[in-house]
Amino acid sequence: MFDIIGKRNWFFAFSLLITIPGLIFILLTPITGGKAGLKFSIDYTGGTKWTIKFADPAVTAERVRDALSGLGQPDAGVVVTGKGFFEIKLTKLDLRPAAASATPIATLAPSSAASAAPSGSASASGSPAASASAAPSGSPATSAAPTAVPGANTNIPRDGDIGAIVAGLESAFGPIESQASLTSIGAVVSADLVGQAVILILVGSLGILGWITLRFRDVKFGVTALVALLHDVIVVVGVFAILGTVAGVEIDALFVTAMLTVIGFSVHDTIVVFDRVRENRARHSAEPFAEIVNHSVLQTFGRSITTSFTVVLTLLALYLFGGSATSEFVLALLIGIISGTYSSIFNASPLLVVWQEYDDRKRGRLTGRVAARSAS
Repeated sequence: MFDIIGKRNWFFAFSLLITIPGLIFILLTPITGGKAGLKFSIDYTGGTKWTIKFADPAVTAERVRDALSGLGQPDAGVVVTGKGFFEIKLTKLDLRPAAASATPIATLAPSSAASAAPSGSASASGSPAASASAAPSGSPATSAAPTAVPGANTNIPRDGDIGAIVAGLESAFGPIESQASLTSIGAVVSADLVGQAVILILVGSLGILGWITLRFRDVKFGVTALVALLHDVIVVVGVFAILGTVAGVEIDALFVTAMLTVIGFSVHDTIVVFDRVRENRARHSAEPFAEIVNHSVLQTFGRSITTSFTVVLTLLALYLFGGSATSEFVLALLIGIISGTYSSIFNASPLLVVWQEYDDRKRGRLTGRVAARSAS
């Protein structure tokens, strides 16, 4: 019989090996001011996400990124999302309604409106607003300057800072064929998202701690399950910190969903093992606790591996063929579920044994002292 509990120090050492590098990169995030470590998307930093497609299929993400740098957006992120669309993230651009509505329609494209209106017409002699409203539907004046609506929309903007960027990109690469979305998140909203993410993870973790402690009527079960859960969180966040430094992988709003899913899956596996420990402890109370736990782990080992393997196969297929829109979300789930399976078997159960044996030794010392005092 394989002695998992007897080799627990090796498993603890392996856990340290995979968590310490991640912790170092996580700590580099505040130390370096975000230049290394975790990279946050505009969901948490604020900015604009813009998805467009050029008529010229030869345009590359590198060329678009260089062009945006020349247009005053050196920190712009550009990735290809499929079907020729580019997802552009502009951290130095904000499209809040107040800023967008402050610009009159006539200033969107004055040269186009003036050239399209005949001499002496109402659009030429009237006010800018009148010229826009006087133009017939489908005329060059209206088609050259569609109104940009903040939020997800398909109207290519021509006004303000984003309009200048559109003009610069079209002069470099030709016309923009279509726009899939244009969304903007302000600093206040992003700060709220960060706070909500932290609260969600803390409340979920504390709820799990309380429920397991109540369910097994022993705080050791709840705390060791929470330690294993913390191990999985550090592994996932640490890997993303390393990937953020090396490959620029970002954390978005879906990452919190992935972390909550990983927490639930990790605890599910741990509860299965702990439940078997409780059953075997009642049946074989005379056996050492380490042997009871080791036997329980081996009994549930096949079930845990099979369950996790089927989930991993599904997620792997989704990661390889599901497209870039959900790739980071699926990657977080993949890493977390693999880590959760490992921690439930090789961390939570051995930690439970270590704590129980410490309590037994402590009680033994206390019992010995009481007996010695009674004898004297």
